[in-house]
Amino acid sequence: MKQKKQYLVFLIILLNTAVFGQDISLFKQFNGRYDFVFFGNTLNPEENSFQPIPVINTTSSASLNLNPSDEIEKAYLYWAGSGTGDFEIKLNNQIITPDRTFNYQNTISNLTLTYFSAFKEVTSQIKSTGNGVYTLSELDVNAFIDEHFLRKTNFAGWAIIVVYKNTSFPLNQLNIYDGLQAVPDEINISLNSLNVIDNQDAKIGFLAWEGDVGIAVNETLKINGNTISNAPLNPANNAFNGTNSFTNSNQLYNMDLDVYSIQNNINIGDTSAQIQLTSNQDFVMINAIVTKLNSQLPDGTVSIDQVDLSCNSRAITVDYSVYNLNCTNSLPASTPISIYANGILIQTIATQTILPIDGSETGQITLLIPDTIPAFFDLKFVIDDNGSGKGIVIETIENNNTATKEIELWLLPPFNTLPSLSTCNKGFNNGFFDFSDYIKNLKVNASDTVRFFMTWDDANNNTNAIYNYTNFSVSNSLTTLYVRLDNLHCFTITSLDLILKNCPPEVYNFVSANGDGTNDTFFIKGLRDVFQHFKISIYNRWGTLVWEGNNSTNDWDGFASKGILLDDKEMPAGTYYYVIHLNDPDYPKPLVGYLYLTR
Repeated sequence: MKQKKQYLVFLIILLNTAVFGQDISLFKQFNGRYDFVFFGNTLNPEENSFQPIPVINTTSSASLNLNPSDEIEKAYLYWAGSGTGDFEIKLNNQIITPDRTFNYQNTISNLTLTYFSAFKEVTSQIKSTGNGVYTLSELDVNAFIDEHFLRKTNFAGWAIIVVYKNTSFPLNQLNIYDGLQAVPDEINISLNSLNVIDNQDAKIGFLAWEGDVGIAVNETLKINGNTISNAPLNPANNAFNGTNSFTNSNQLYNMDLDVYSIQNNINIGDTSAQIQLTSNQDFVMINAIVTKLNSQLPDGTVSIDQVDLSCNSRAITVDYSVYNLNCTNSLPASTPISIYANGILIQTIATQTILPIDGSETGQITLLIPDTIPAFFDLKFVIDDNGSGKGIVIETIENNNTATKEIELWLLPPFNTLPSLSTCNKGFNNGFFDFSDYIKNLKVNASDTVRFFMTWDDANNNTNAIYNYTNFSVSNSLTTLYVRLDNLHCFTITSLDLILKNCPPEVYNFVSANGDGTNDTFFIKGLRDVFQHFKISIYNRWGTLVWEGNNSTNDWDGFASKGILLDDKEMPAGTYYYVIHLNDPDYPKPLVGYLYLTR
């Protein structure tokens, strides 16, 4: 016997937890000129209730017979059986592994039995093969047959649900629901997402496992509280009895492919239907349900295709598309589309044309985002919304009308306002600036880039940038640099003033006029090359002017240059006083101090 792929996780779950199954829920919906058919076969050679010795085959065949004008849309294979599962089989010798699995656990009289079902979409294979005989093989559940024979629930089988279309069909809504639920004693299934416009020829199909023809104890199938039947194949008291409504066969042992008319059991306007299955003895598992209802409705959807932004602007241009897909009727012109920013309505527009089935139209709109909306927001387009959250068009699906996109406006990069930078004149109106820290302090967002330029035009064009940030030379008392901040999308320009100022001179007030080359003259640092129009006057301690100098004279060397008796005379050691007129508008008052002269 071949090695089978088993789902270990699935087995561990079954051994350690109470697994009861998966509720039936909507799997797929089709809107258009569709219908469906089931085909498949059991692997039980006879009903298990009548087997003296348990036997389950590993291979069986069934035929698909569609009309030449029928076009296959989708095909879904389900296989099931007793035990934890066989998840590698073959369909017409092609290996099949499941897309999804289902499981069920039933405990009776301290005996816990497990069951499985598996699902695989086989559309491409069914389309390629078309009508003919299909053989499912290597579905082997014999490892579990003896255990399940204790309760007569040993079975295996397979079925394919085929959805097909034909231009001659009326417009229908076709829903496929699946899961794995079981009785006894009662199953209640709510079939949602229906849209009943006309109940003419409405029908429902069931794929069920392990029903028995010989057990009919309070077994009923109801829809919306009404018992349904399909006599003589499916009597009202034994709905799941090993039959195939599509082939009119009563030898589909321990599985059912049944279809019922529900034309008089569902009402126009219904959006859901309630299925109830009761049985006080027969163990039946529902795996899939298919409904077909006449429906002629549009289905408007919308997409946000592209959003164009501009720097420092709250006006955005949006390209959008409107579609009428998965529908059975045209979408009217003037169907409203409401546009929201962070949930706040900002504008309502409408479709321009009648959109046929599978039709679409594109549009473009410029929106002005209010100042109350932050720069980062959710943009939402909702079709069939008149601005109050209400629609005016009945659609096949009412909850797929929204398209949302996150938007971040392109705002100018913010910056901190910083003071001008200043440095001292090093002489002859020359100075050096280090503005490397200015870059960090200017930015609000660390990811922004900062560049410096000599002109506004260069900053605007991002050309001729300055790269010397630490030793930048200037030769004017005021130099304006233009500073450009860039983020990912926008830039802004501010300015930085570099002020070259005449700093106060530094007076060395000790003169040792002894000719040793050190402090032989009265030296003032930062005076001659900076304050070029200065004047110095030196007085002795009695207030007599003894020397005057300016930028054209040498530094005072201890000799007198003023006074009748003191001209060109060597001055004695002692304390003297100086008065320095800088003749600079920033220093209107003279510098006054004393100095010491030694010899």
